[in-house]
Amino acid sequence: MSSYGETGVLAPEDLEKILPREERSRRGPVAILECIEKIPCDPCAYACRVGAIRKRSLVDPPEVDYDKCTGCGECIAICPGLAIFVVDLKSKGNEALLMIPYEFLPKPKSGEIYEALNREGEPVGNARIIAAREVEGRTTVLTVAVKNDLAIVVRNIGRRMR
Repeated sequence: MSSYGETGVLAPEDLEKILPREERSRRGPVAILECIEKIPCDPCAYACRVGAIRKRSLVDPPEVDYDKCTGCGECIAICPGLAIFVVDLKSKGNEALLMIPYEFLPKPKSGEIYEALNREGEPVGNARIIAAREVEGRTTVLTVAVKNDLAIVVRNIGRRMR
């Protein structure tokens, strides 16, 4: 599979470097920062109230201390690159909860079902809207429920299912 530099989409080898251990993911919500480029940006580090996100320098990609991260999602709405997601594999049954950035209109409503999209924008299943949190002057943060096996795959929603 091609690397991010060639396709603009994170490949499994890119993800291996940034994903938390499965054991940590199953303890509760945790932020996943899919920001791997060296660019001058650091609002996520300032947004993190527990100091779980740090940057070695202004241009280095952010790193997450997964033992400190509470999965609050405060970093999602402030990320200009829409590159931060929270994954919660601790939910009941076969569903995982995701918090994802969303910048389209109209805003989804709780209970609605949408296509779940992967990193390439391809439909991979369904996503049930749990909540839409609007942050004034920032990106809306959606909480969606997806099948457990899609938690690390889904990164957006597409068409509303009728």
